[in-house]
Amino acid sequence: MRNKSILKLVSRFVMIIVCSLLVLFVLNICLFIGVSFQGMASGGGWQATEELTAELQENGDGTYFVSERGKQILAERDAWAVLVQDGTGDVVWCSENLPAEIPLHYTAAQISADTLGYIEDYPTTTAARENDLLIMGHPKETYWKSMWNTYDLSLIKNLPRNAVMIFLVNLLVVFLIYAFSTSGIVRYIRPLIRGIEALPEERVYVREKGLFTDLAHSVNEASEKLKIQEQELKKKERARANWISGVSHDIRTPLSMVMGYAAQMEDDAELPDEARKRAQMIRLQSVKMKNLVNDLNLASKLEYQMQPLHMERISLAAVVRQTVAEFANLDFEEKYPICFEAKEGSGRGMIRGDKDLLCRAIGNILTNSQVHNPDGCGIMVETDAGDGAFVIRLEDDGIGIGEEELQKLQSTPHYMMSDGGVEEPRHGLGLLIVRQIVAAHGGTVLLDHGRQEEKGGFAVEMHFPIKENDDET
Repeated sequence: MRNKSILKLVSRFVMIIVCSLLVLFVLNICLFIGVSFQGMASGGGWQATEELTAELQENGDGTYFVSERGKQILAERDAWAVLVQDGTGDVVWCSENLPAEIPLHYTAAQISADTLGYIEDYPTTTAARENDLLIMGHPKETYWKSMWNTYDLSLIKNLPRNAVMIFLVNLLVVFLIYAFSTSGIVRYIRPLIRGIEALPEERVYVREKGLFTDLAHSVNEASEKLKIQEQELKKKERARANWISGVSHDIRTPLSMVMGYAAQMEDDAELPDEARKRAQMIRLQSVKMKNLVNDLNLASKLEYQMQPLHMERISLAAVVRQTVAEFANLDFEEKYPICFEAKEGSGRGMIRGDKDLLCRAIGNILTNSQVHNPDGCGIMVETDAGDGAFVIRLEDDGIGIGEEELQKLQSTPHYMMSDGGVEEPRHGLGLLIVRQIVAAHGGTVLLDHGRQEEKGGFAVEMHFPIKENDDET
């Protein structure tokens, strides 16, 4: 079907080109005949005849001879010549290569005709030698001579203007052919372009008519398939969201019981130390599982805009300072020393936002540094304001992240687990929640290596737009 449309389109353009060439050819021939009907006569033969006249000399006895230069002129043009005497019409001199059929006597009428045209089909040119007439005959295929070569003087004067006019007429004809041939194509292809552009957003229908009938049919089929796929995808996404919500709800009670019993066993002094350590491990892993389930549920709600946002006027610098302080207070072993720097002007970063969600986003990044650097690392947190945006930068000097995985994190908008196995650290879910929370506040997230790449490290920047009404106190 598609090949048929392509062949039809190609054949149409080929016909347009062929017709254009034919029209231009006929037009130029007509213009040439109309502007210059008789053409321009060549002056080469006439000049040579004048030169030969000067080389023709008279002997003392009334005979004539031609110089070597005159013979050279005749030889270069493969021409012959005769000198017709005034009054008698007799030939008083002729060149050595005179054809046998050339007459040796001419009447006044013959001389008049020979001057303008031919002698025995030889094109002739003439020149006066005193009162006599020199006639030079050229090879039969050398010149085409007009017997009535009269030109209008205004034609010569207007030649530049006529040339420009011919050129403009050619341009106009080409434009008209192009406009006529493409108007139909544009009329048929415009609905196709609009339909293709609208495919990602809505169901489209293009009239299946004209040159691109098959292509229009394909666009309509694609629109129907995309609509069906969109409906199926929505059903799957709703099922996924419901499943996550159901699992989160169903697992909460048994998980709380496991955590409760593990805490009791951990605090039971009668149990051996080994059993109490195992109970502690069970409790800690249960907490991680609970946090993971909560993260999945939050990510799903944020993705489908089901998470209610408690918007209020808050200071981003204060939110960062509070989250950093809470993180530092929980670092009992001091394995993750944190440095907080609020640059000048960052205190004016007032926005309308959900304080708890923003604390969660910052906390996720700090926890991410802990998870991926079990042996400890330094963390640097900066706040800055400028160019209409409030920037929060969190950077650690830990093991960092590979270039390939960083590219995946930057381009993959969903949870991504490392391919190395479940025991290896994994990125994605926490950062996905950070992205979703920042996006809900109209901001963006940038991921990068640490500023000192040779030392490793991982950096996250959150940019929040500062609106004029947000700066008001």
